[in-house]
Amino acid sequence: MNSRWGLGYHPAMLGLRLALEVTALVCFGYWAWHVSAHGLRYVTVVGIPVLVAVVWGVFATPGDASRSGDTVVATVGPLRLLLELAVFFGGAAAAYVAGAQTPALVLAIVLVAYHAVSLDRIGWLLRN
Repeated sequence: MNSRWGLGYHPAMLGLRLALEVTALVCFGYWAWHVSAHGLRYVTVVGIPVLVAVVWGVFATPGDASRSGDTVVATVGPLRLLLELAVFFGGAAAAYVAGAQTPALVLAIVLVAYHAVSLDRIGWLLRN
């Protein structure tokens, strides 16, 4: 991708994106801890984030410069965008439901700001 297209592919934005991805996975684990039966907590707190991460990694749009450009299952850009929004904002929703309302709202605000600055990447996904 050409950096003149906007900030979505800037290394700092990609670093922020990685931090947001990890945060979303942590939120899913936090949620799993709070909703799971006591005996299953350790399984679900690891299993749910791993499942989300596997789906996140497997379904990708070929040529996406925010990733390696490789994919296991080629996914059209609009569908990948929906998956990304589900993971990012799903993590915030999971934290909210698990009782971390203020951190979840802060995360949601950061996610909206991140996506607003990354409109070039969103546009690329919608076209591919």
